[in-house]
Amino acid sequence: MDDFEKHLDEKMKELEFKNAWDSMEAEYNLVKSLIQARNAAGLTQQQLSAKTGIDQAVLSRIETGKANPSIETLKKVAKGLGKQLFIEFR
Repeated sequence: MDDFEKHLDEKMKELEFKNAWDSMEAEYNLVKSLIQARNAAGLTQQQLSAKTGIDQAVLSRIETGKANPSIETLKKVAKGLGKQLFIEFR
């Protein structure tokens, strides 16, 4: 478990934080998955930008949760990472 996950476990014990987190969980999971996939691919945002044609500033906004990317944008990111995009309801 990394430092972030330890910190998150502690914060989730606070009801107000947990409610806020739960309301944004899908967005947080998207951001975390994207950053992890980009890091695993050994790419910087600039390199991923070059591979996808998506402006680096847009990638940055997506990774900081300040953008609401379209499915088409997410498909381009996935392709640039050598991955497939899956969206599912659980």
